[in-house]
Amino acid sequence: MREITYAQALNEALREEMERDPHVFILGEDVGRHGGVFTVTKGLIDQFGGERVRNTPISECAIVGAALGAAVVGCRPVAEIMYVDFMTIAMEMIVNQAAKIRYMFGGKAKVPMVVRTQGGGGRGNAAQHSQSLEAWFVHVPGLKVVMPATPYDAKGLLKSAIRDDNPVIFLENKNLYFRKGPVPEGEYTIPLGVADIKRPGSDVTVVATSRMVGEALAAAEVLAESGIDVEVIDPRTLAPLDMGTIIASVKKTHRAVIVHEACTTCGIGAEIGMRIMEEAFDYLDAPVKRVAAVDVPVPYNRILEDAALPNVEDIIRGVREVLA
Repeated sequence: MREITYAQALNEALREEMERDPHVFILGEDVGRHGGVFTVTKGLIDQFGGERVRNTPISECAIVGAALGAAVVGCRPVAEIMYVDFMTIAMEMIVNQAAKIRYMFGGKAKVPMVVRTQGGGGRGNAAQHSQSLEAWFVHVPGLKVVMPATPYDAKGLLKSAIRDDNPVIFLENKNLYFRKGPVPEGEYTIPLGVADIKRPGSDVTVVATSRMVGEALAAAEVLAESGIDVEVIDPRTLAPLDMGTIIASVKKTHRAVIVHEACTTCGIGAEIGMRIMEEAFDYLDAPVKRVAAVDVPVPYNRILEDAALPNVEDIIRGVREVLA
């Protein structure tokens, strides 16, 4: 099977969906000739023109507001926000409008819009360009939240998100854009709300999101040398969240470690951990462990940034703690 980058996989998904459905269009800052800040929309304006690949002013509220209005009247917009940190400027439109319209109109109005953005640290982009804010959006009823970790998942999930009749927050990771992985050339989609077992195991369940999936798999290989068999689960979508797959794994392994790049306090690990406690407490042989970022703004200094963010060694230590 061919291998392409995460960014190329997203680009293919956009191209295929725009070819399939004339109601799909893209809007955002520098998405035209520039191809977006991470080249995800590169070349699309040449095929579809400026009407369907729309450069916008520097106004995140206007970008999301325009996408929302277009979605309500029948289009399927894909809005790009350069950094998840800038989603704060569009939160009124996302939280008070997009997330609630379908409910408040009794299902008569649909909001088939996708807001693509990227987060995560590890590149020295400092505190205002390095956050992981997925838990904010998971907390809002009415939003779907997607976090793909591989090129294969990125393409299949983005296609499903575009076809969904609800607002979807599609969270990419800036460190994954140019990593390659196998992606089939044919048409495929991945349903929202279905987790993936990236590595089967029997001793401990590690639930990891986004970039931390790769870190968890690397940790699992190291631990295997010590005879520790780690099962790695990638939820892929955080809302809806496939707890069935996670609970089945915990019932098998009797231990759980949750890994995410966001700050520890009130991160998605808190929700997953509590759900495990509620639904599989009698199967646990150790407390649920979280491995996450330190509760500080992401530092600019590379040494401090590395210290603040979780890594392979932190995951290995967390697994050993629950096995102790």
